[in-house]
Amino acid sequence: MTRISPSILSSDFSNLEQEIKSLDKAGADWIHIDVMDGCFVPNITLGAPIVKAIRPHTRLPFDVHLMIRDPLAYIPDFLTAGADIITFHLESESDTKETIAAIRAGGAMASLSIKPATPVQAVFPYLDTLSMVLIMSVEPGFGGQSFQESCLEKIRILRREAQKRDLPLLIQVDGGIDENTIALCAAAGADTFAVGSTIFRADDRKAAIQHLRIAAQG
Repeated sequence: MTRISPSILSSDFSNLEQEIKSLDKAGADWIHIDVMDGCFVPNITLGAPIVKAIRPHTRLPFDVHLMIRDPLAYIPDFLTAGADIITFHLESESDTKETIAAIRAGGAMASLSIKPATPVQAVFPYLDTLSMVLIMSVEPGFGGQSFQESCLEKIRILRREAQKRDLPLLIQVDGGIDENTIALCAAAGADTFAVGSTIFRADDRKAAIQHLRIAAQG
């Protein structure tokens, strides 16, 4: 199953309610919410109060990607705000096992992400406790970057390891996803995709999502 998770980092922040509703109508599977603190990455976006404010406007799962220095300290806030999936970075300062445990204890899906320079094998010790791994195909911090094909081998290695362990692991890719790159990622073993400008710049968002699904299915 291909999951398309439009990233609201590319949305019109002055009209988030309508943007969220448009994604619902367009057939999105999840809503991807990038949270940046200006410390872990060189950008600042939004926090738990915004997540809470938009939560009533859709029943779609909130796929919250924490690009912050100390995610463990903020897990309770994002759980209360309505996050369904919480991704944090292996490279953050929080204890990885404790952060995964906090997410799972709050009833959300736990996901771990790695930057392009981090070897994918670094997530292997945690796979048995994760629902998803997010492979960054760009440097985290800003939207609109070019896709880095080096992520493809990471996806292949991770998928083989998950299959070896018989784990129902989701593999998400974030950064530079369009009809061409989604096909490459899906062929490598990814099944979940955070997509920004490809959807938000489209004249017909429903068609854009459909085209992405078709491309991912080969």
